[in-house]
Amino acid sequence: MANSQHSVTAIKAFSDNYIWAISGPDNDKIALVDPGDAVVCIDYLQNNNLVLAAILITHHHSDHVGGIKKLLEYAKAKAWSVTVYGPASENIAQLDVTLKEHDTVNLTELDCHFNILDLPGHTKGHIAYHNDKILFCGDTLFSGGCGRLFEGTPQQMHHSLTKLANLPEETLIYCAHEYTQANLAFALAVEPNNSVLHNYVMQVNEKRQQNQATIPSNIALERQINPFLRCHEQSIKLAAQAYSNQNQSSNSDVFSVIRSWKDNF
Repeated sequence: MANSQHSVTAIKAFSDNYIWAISGPDNDKIALVDPGDAVVCIDYLQNNNLVLAAILITHHHSDHVGGIKKLLEYAKAKAWSVTVYGPASENIAQLDVTLKEHDTVNLTELDCHFNILDLPGHTKGHIAYHNDKILFCGDTLFSGGCGRLFEGTPQQMHHSLTKLANLPEETLIYCAHEYTQANLAFALAVEPNNSVLHNYVMQVNEKRQQNQATIPSNIALERQINPFLRCHEQSIKLAAQAYSNQNQSSNSDVFSVIRSWKDNF
């Protein structure tokens, strides 16, 4: 996905991961986001005559960090200088710069910057990188869904998702997995009368039939179709009530019910 200055390209990895390659406007330098697999990244670098300048990590899971060591060895052999950025509160051995909310990453070689958001929930120290146009949110927000709660609480994840929902509507969402079809099947179970959701399901199914990525999504769309961003809506509250056979006293309690429902869907 391109804008006036930068392009973001998906490198497919494993069964459904996306590693994101960010290119600047005027040179052959790139940054990689969550490179869990070094082999596909090195192939991409070689096939496109590119130079790795930075690695951005959102959280510590192996399918996001597993390629760092081999990529750094490859870069060293090429005499490239690579800076690795990642969350301050997670144990990731290869980080050069540790980040927390309100920090800024300036990628001068790519002429771009990112602001950092703390997004506990999927993991305790999960972070996201965003600017006026794009968001790299790892495994926190997916199109039509959100990440599992491996380390954080439902309250933390709901708060993290609310932060993302409040970003500008046009923000492009680059999450780390092609989970959209499965997420939308659940979203339809929660909110079967959502006409925007039904239209999006048809678009997604057509893309997947042609083996096209459904990512990036955008904040405006997710606010309309993603049940985990809609816990304040009456339709989602009623669905949570029907599933749990009790009333929820807060939006985060609604989220907790919906997330538990998804885990067992």
